[in-house]
Amino acid sequence: MVLLQPDPFLNELTSMYERNTEKGSVWVTLKRSSMKSKAKKNKMESSGENVEFRCLVRATDGKKTISTSLSAKDHQKFQASYALILKTHMSALKKRERKDKKKAAEVAKKPEPSKKPESSKKPAPAPSKP
Repeated sequence: MVLLQPDPFLNELTSMYERNTEKGSVWVTLKRSSMKSKAKKNKMESSGENVEFRCLVRATDGKKTISTSLSAKDHQKFQASYALILKTHMSALKKRERKDKKKAAEVAKKPEPSKKPESSKKPAPAPSKP
């Protein structure tokens, strides 16, 4: 995993999206991290030092993994740039195929509404002429 600065990370993320436009996926995860081991973090907390948490952003396409770490002050600028990248690459998404199988199955299962039985009265026979 390569830890990059935010701007090179965004450039590499753009090229990753472009490589996977026809086929493939890109997974991006964001996570709160102190970038310190648990032992160091516990030692800092017990001594009363303030632990600065950062945002760890990772992206992978299954072959290559890249990551960056953001401070709180860089986060807003990064989010704006990241949103712009996402908007430009949304065109590569496939439209969802809507299948009406469920509706067709329901129609096939339901029997057609039966007609109301005719009244039990039979019409009177016509009088016969002698």
